[in-house]
Amino acid sequence: MQLRIKLVPLAIALAFAGAASAQTVIKIGHVAPLSGTSAHLGKDNENGAKMAVEELNAKGFMLNGKKVTLQLLLEDDAADPKQGPAVAQKLVDAKVNGVIGHLNSGTTVPASRVYHDAGIPQISPSATTPQYTKQGFKSAFRVVANDNKLGGTLGRYAVEKLGAKRIAVIDDRSAYGQGVADQFIKGAKGKSKAVQIVGKEFTNPNATDFTAILTSIKGKKPDLIFFGGMDSVAGPMLKQMKALGIDAKFMGGDGICTPKLALLAGDAIGENRVTCAEAGGVKGAQEKVMADFVSRYKAKYKADVQIYAPYVYDAVMVMAKAMQTANSAEPTKYLPVLQKIKHQGVTGMIQFDNFGDIKDGSLTLYTYKGGAKTKMEVVQ
Repeated sequence: MQLRIKLVPLAIALAFAGAASAQTVIKIGHVAPLSGTSAHLGKDNENGAKMAVEELNAKGFMLNGKKVTLQLLLEDDAADPKQGPAVAQKLVDAKVNGVIGHLNSGTTVPASRVYHDAGIPQISPSATTPQYTKQGFKSAFRVVANDNKLGGTLGRYAVEKLGAKRIAVIDDRSAYGQGVADQFIKGAKGKSKAVQIVGKEFTNPNATDFTAILTSIKGKKPDLIFFGGMDSVAGPMLKQMKALGIDAKFMGGDGICTPKLALLAGDAIGENRVTCAEAGGVKGAQEKVMADFVSRYKAKYKADVQIYAPYVYDAVMVMAKAMQTANSAEPTKYLPVLQKIKHQGVTGMIQFDNFGDIKDGSLTLYTYKGGAKTKMEVVQ
């Protein structure tokens, strides 16, 4: 009897010790494709998250006067819309305090409902489909401009600056690819009634042979081809365009706008032939801040930033700032703060509108010269 009496307080003490220990760890989930054709972009995003968490922990992350440790839970959704919700549920079950991700629009949208239903804040650093923030989920945010701005700006630029009149459009049937292509068409046609969309074709995110659709397009003599999709498809497509003798200009959104596109396309990248845009961009004094980040990233990972590592970094910092301002990592307590946050990040000032979209989101236009991605201008 005496033995049992002594054991009960011990069990209670251990239980309380475990609970106290659990309170000192704040879990943040990060999701991106770490396998498949977009794995290089997913790794770039993951590195941005790691950088932010490591820096915050090194400085000593405090909540309500107590030091806590941020723990990053890394997951792979393989850019698969079916895998997105499954990974999201895994993070919910792990009781994460917030989520950074996903990378692709096609996985971000279905996963967002899982996080919303669980009351967990989610910040995407790269999903651009307008659908994501138009669902009415108060838990959903993004730190880049959406496809309405991205595609529309590219459409207007194609007509106004590149003089495109006969345009062919190809998309990869993903939520992102279709969305940015549709907005591109609206932007181009809205700029001039003389613009003709001479062909609309589609492929898929894993395709490697585009002979049939490119042969069809060639006969329609376009002066510009717009592709809604990723660099892993755009690179081989450019090679096959060259092989077929198609000398049209080539344009795409942030999915193709990577240093790797030049490697995938080889000499088919041409000089000033390709124009693309990233959702985001800095100018003026902010350029030095971004340059410093890029330098630190390269020193740490021995690799160049692909696209969105700085935006992932800022997304983590914004979430952490909301927690500290609220003096709590409990989603119900820091979510209202996140909705009203104002944070000067690497990528510029971050504030969200009533939908969770970034206010005054910018775009950066690029081309390729000498096989290198080359910045042209930042527009807002």
